[in-house]
Amino acid sequence: MKIFHLACAGLMLALPVQVPAQSYPTKPIRLIVPLAAGGGMDTTARGISQPLSERLKQTVVVDNRPGAGGAIGAEMVATAAPDGYTLLMVSASFVVHPLLYRARYDPLRDFTPVTQASSQPYVLIVHPSVPAASVRELVAYAKANPGKLNYSSAGNGSLIHLTTELFKVATGTDIIHVPYKGMGATYADMLAGRIQTAFPSIISVLPHVKSGKLRALGVTSRSRAPALPDTPTLQEAGVSGFEVTQWYGVVAPATTPRALIARLEKEISAALQLPEVVQRMAGEGSEPVGSTSAEFGAHIKAEIRKWGDVIRQARIRAD
Repeated sequence: MKIFHLACAGLMLALPVQVPAQSYPTKPIRLIVPLAAGGGMDTTARGISQPLSERLKQTVVVDNRPGAGGAIGAEMVATAAPDGYTLLMVSASFVVHPLLYRARYDPLRDFTPVTQASSQPYVLIVHPSVPAASVRELVAYAKANPGKLNYSSAGNGSLIHLTTELFKVATGTDIIHVPYKGMGATYADMLAGRIQTAFPSIISVLPHVKSGKLRALGVTSRSRAPALPDTPTLQEAGVSGFEVTQWYGVVAPATTPRALIARLEKEISAALQLPEVVQRMAGEGSEPVGSTSAEFGAHIKAEIRKWGDVIRQARIRAD
């Protein structure tokens, strides 16, 4: 009899946590941001936490848990109770990290997508000393001068690093990688011409483009960016099929009840459509998305395939 009771107890522990959707939430929700405060992910999380709190009539607490390129926060949520009270803010690094490093989480196995919150393109820039006024001219110059140009990134394995390697593969060019500890550290060298090209975010580079200190040649999104309406997309500029966006989204632990995922998806998407949220994101060069859980799941799978291919083709290795 005791063995039977123990077996039943073990079975009950293995079952998903059941939380009635109609009563959810009854306590504060933690939105884990796996990076330090102040960056784009943190800003996005805090921008939606207040309107989400109002819609759910419950406090949504942004909890920064930086470390190991976001892996510490991801591992925390992967092992949290699947009850809708612990969520994770993610970016493209969420799928790239396990492709380069030994991670104790799997983006597909350990999480359930809730919604993609935003999308932000990068912009291909060059220093005015580079004799190229268009993407085609840059590609022609790089092919005629292999290894002469260099580019900066936010570090080995960062999305900016992978984006530029994808550009090199797509255009058959040889441009040398110079990694930095964050893109903010690269601007002194960019403006001095020691770094000739890069793919920074629009919001960070826009003042230098408007002042003429750096030249924008193309944006990486499918359509033109409102902040740079006269700058063509990479596809318009002749790099066929090239599309990259930095994105942020929300995921929950695996086996979180479908009813709770649907509620969170609905409320976060509604918060993203509020005029003040849309306006703030526009000021940061990004756009709200508010996808369905299924759409976000498909996006994550596509990102894993794309960046896995780039890492293999470019033979990128972890530090």
